[in-house]
Formats: sequence, C-alpha cells, structure tokens
Amino acid sequence: MGPFTDAQTVDVFRFAGYPAYSYFGWVFEEDYATLTLRMQNMTADEAAVVINSFLTPLYLLEKAVIGASQNLDTDTAAVWKHNKNEVADRNNLYYLKRREMCAFFGVKPGRGLGAGASVIRT
Repeated sequence: MGPFTDAQTVDVFRFAGYPAYSYFGWVFEEDYATLTLRMQNMTADEAAVVINSFLTPLYLLEKAVIGASQNLDTDTAAVWKHNKNEVADRNNLYYLKRREMCAFFGVKPGRGLGAGASVIRT
C-alpha cells in the first residue's frame, strides 16, 4: 500500500494513459508494473508533488476541456470573439500535463495517451 488512495491510484493510471487493469484479459506491461512500484514506494513529499502539481490541476483541466464545449455556439458577441481553438488549446494543455506526470514517474505514456497510432501485437 502506498501513499495514495485507491481513487488517486486509479486516476494516476487513467491520466497516464494506462487501461483499467484486471487480473485477466490484459497482457502484462512493464511500464504499468513500474508505475505501480513507484507509486507504492513514493515518499510523502513525492506523493504531495503528484497530488498538488499533477492530480489537482489535471482534475481542473479535464473539467475545463468539457466546459469549453458549452460555448461552441458563440462565434461573435459584441467585440468579444470566441477562440475557435479553445477546446483544442485546452485539450493540448491537458495532454501536456498528463505527459509531464508520466515524466515525473519516469514511465512512458500509456497507450491511451499515445500519438493515436495503432498497437499491433505479433
């Protein structure tokens, strides 16, 4: 057991782009195991960095991406003009922060955070 709650552990994996893990159906992934080991053995100070510098902002960024889509119907209002790239800009920032968290843990981003390429297993 590490310094994170079960919910925080799930969110670290989710934000890092790793799929939900079960004891059947998934091929063992070295990076998943490395991330698990590092989470379980972090110091309290390292865990605080993860929570304060990554998880907390990622929760806000995730909601901001979804919230930005509520203004898609406005193109121009008085002198204010909607940033047509707002959703993409917010999404890019969200993905950047997720990748920074992976770098802090020293693991590659998971398949869910990849460049969108297909994974072919042989």
